[in-house]
Amino acid sequence: MRGRALTILSALAAAIAIAPLAGRTQPTGTVRRAWTPPRTAWGDIDLQGIWNYATMTPLERPRELSNADVLTAEQAAAYERQINERQGAANSTAGPDWWDPGTRRLTNRRTSLIVDPPDGRVPTMIPDAQARATARAQAARDRGPAEGPEDLGLNVRCLVWSTAGPPMLPGVYNNNVDFVQTRDYIVIVNEMIHDARIVPMDGRPHGTVPRWMGDSRGRWDAGTLVIDTIAFTDKTNFRGADEKLHLVERFTRVDADTIEYQFTAEDPTVWTRSWTAAFPLHKTSDRMYEYACHEGNARSVEGILRASRVSR
Repeated sequence: MRGRALTILSALAAAIAIAPLAGRTQPTGTVRRAWTPPRTAWGDIDLQGIWNYATMTPLERPRELSNADVLTAEQAAAYERQINERQGAANSTAGPDWWDPGTRRLTNRRTSLIVDPPDGRVPTMIPDAQARATARAQAARDRGPAEGPEDLGLNVRCLVWSTAGPPMLPGVYNNNVDFVQTRDYIVIVNEMIHDARIVPMDGRPHGTVPRWMGDSRGRWDAGTLVIDTIAFTDKTNFRGADEKLHLVERFTRVDADTIEYQFTAEDPTVWTRSWTAAFPLHKTSDRMYEYACHEGNARSVEGILRASRVSR
């Protein structure tokens, strides 16, 4: 199966290489009519409700698809088929029965969620950041099995989950988000790990205490909700970023069933430049249930630590 998947992907990459113009053509869609978004009782754009942001499109463009930011319909169908077959045959803890249906297809045939830089890739790290990342990886290898809970990943410990954000990123499951608005606050409730981010909208300055999800402040820019977040902890480590991460998210409701989401990440102590990703949130009638991460992982964490003690 692996050989077959690689053959399909290689053939797809070759087709793109010889047809770069077709690969860069934006998919044809219907022209949106003028639409007036609903507003809250106090006049802000109403984002309330549950939205889903699942997609097969990866954050970074695969290197073998570097010649195309958008696939043709035929290329997209081949790519989706290859990925679905490969994942269906994989032995994974969260198998296909767990996966959100939205992860079975690309978003608008795009090959990456990153829209800037144009290559669809996270910018390279500056030398000091790369050296720190290499040192952390080597320290983990030298340490071996976890000696205490602090050695386990934040998601294993149910503290934060990278797909829940900020910024939000699609994952294999739990891709729903619920917006709750008041006059002075917007609460963003993510299905993954049931995190709730409370964003003040009253113009107050940023706080100074580092937080797992950073310190967020919101404002309206015409019809777009803009959320500015700083003061992350030095343990959050989003794509290698440290406590200097600066994140700007933009939520624009473009029709009754779609919010266009965009975020720009900047950390001059890590990346050579800022970078931006974008993808849609789709209105859903699905309910959002509690994801009881800690209750589910308690025995796993205990087992990992017991095994570490026995091995020593």
